[in-house]
Amino acid sequence: QVLAGRSTKEVLQLYASRGQQIKLQSSSVVTQLHGAIKKRLKQDLKSLHSFALELSKDFQRQSKTCLYQVLAAVQGIQLQNEAMRMFQIKAFDLEQSLQEVTERYEKEKQKRKALHNSLVELRGNIRVHCRIRPLLPFDDAAGHSVSQDRQRNFSEKVAYAADDETVHVKCSRPGHASVNKAFQFERVYNDLESQDAVFADVAPLLTSLLDGYNVCIMAYGQTGSGKTYTMLGPQLEGNLTFSVEEESELGIIPRATQEVFRLISEKPPGSCWVEVSVVEVYNNEIFDLLAKDSYGRVFGVKRDVVTTREGKSDVPLLTHETVENASEFLYLVNKGLQLRVTHPTLVHAHSSRSHLVVTLTITTVVFGDNFGTLWEEEQTSQRLNKEASCTFPQKMRDNKSTSSSRASSPVQLEATEKMKQVKTRLQLVDLAGSECVGMSGVTGAALRETSFINRSLSALADVLGAIAEQRAHVPYRNSKLTHLLQDSVGGDAKLLVMLCISPGQKYLTESMQSLGFGTRARQVQRGQVKKKNFPVPSKAK
Repeated sequence: QVLAGRSTKEVLQLYASRGQQIKLQSSSVVTQLHGAIKKRLKQDLKSLHSFALELSKDFQRQSKTCLYQVLAAVQGIQLQNEAMRMFQIKAFDLEQSLQEVTERYEKEKQKRKALHNSLVELRGNIRVHCRIRPLLPFDDAAGHSVSQDRQRNFSEKVAYAADDETVHVKCSRPGHASVNKAFQFERVYNDLESQDAVFADVAPLLTSLLDGYNVCIMAYGQTGSGKTYTMLGPQLEGNLTFSVEEESELGIIPRATQEVFRLISEKPPGSCWVEVSVVEVYNNEIFDLLAKDSYGRVFGVKRDVVTTREGKSDVPLLTHETVENASEFLYLVNKGLQLRVTHPTLVHAHSSRSHLVVTLTITTVVFGDNFGTLWEEEQTSQRLNKEASCTFPQKMRDNKSTSSSRASSPVQLEATEKMKQVKTRLQLVDLAGSECVGMSGVTGAALRETSFINRSLSALADVLGAIAEQRAHVPYRNSKLTHLLQDSVGGDAKLLVMLCISPGQKYLTESMQSLGFGTRARQVQRGQVKKKNFPVPSKAK
């Protein structure tokens, strides 16, 4: 309607003016929009800048706080390190002081032991060591009709080593008086100590053998307390040989023999020789376990023990075999052990029913003019080998008379006149164990064996009691065992008793009896042990 009646030119002009108006309006709107956006961006940028400043200030504040905390932590660590260093220094000083005190204590302890041993030597006291075996599977009440609670009590440990010189027995049983006693001995071994530790304290006695003293080592205790293990080592049923693989488990007897031959090896060749005898005291009878029949087979032959004019005990016709090394000795001992009587009981499946006495007799050849050094000088050793070349031990035993040609030699005649033989003896005794018949459950022949075992051990206790009380009469002949061991128990031998006890409550009565025996044995004073009479060294010419 607006354009109606108008010319084309006018219409174009109207469109042109309208376009300019629209253009002007659009330009104005864009300008306004650009201004608004620019203003908004400035505001946002300002806000962002303010936020960045605040964030930077906050970060700086937190950084300073963290830095202070880190510095404080570092200072704390430094203080702790310093305190730790001071503590380590103090701990080191205390450890060093403790080590010094321990060393002084050990030295004083060794001095005290040396003084005690000297006192034992002077008084002639019997050395008593005590070994406590571990608890074993058969320590329960198997074979006895008792309640489970009492079975558990039976396996409780009531005897233990308080230290290396004290046995402590502590037990409280319903219906029985409580037991709380301590027993002192020269050495006490706990249930963890090895055969090596036991023999280490025995070995010094063996040196006395070649110094001219008799030595006796005997194991005493109830059946199943570990006597045979201590003296011989582990022995499997039906196999009594000593295994090389079990060398660390070997007992006193094989170890003592090895040590004796080691000591002899340090002497001049031919100056010493060793003989061995193996005796069993069974049902108060003495049996020679090395005796042979006409076919050369070993079998036990009954022997008797007598007292010589000199008051010494002797077994006539007893077999003495010459051995040159420990292997030969162990072979003979094994032969004898195969004849030893054993019998199973409720306490021990391989209970020894006899007392075993293994004796090593060492004969030493000495010369009156040069015993003072015992051939320690090489020249003396060479002269001995030259002068006594015709008098080796085996020949002297086989043929004590010399041929006319030998007798005519003045050098050999002089050597024979100056030469003397000195015998020393090592007795190794594995006593049969004392038994309570109600505990072991033996009957018949085994019951008779138990009776003889207990009577012989009672006789041994009586002998020690008589010696301790210095009675005029000592009843050695009340038992073949005490008669056989007369020279060792009451004579001039260095005697060591190895008590073996069981730690369980089940064997409390037997353990107390063994500990009482050891205590009484320690009280025996036999006077100073005498050395064998060696020739007195002559003065240098």
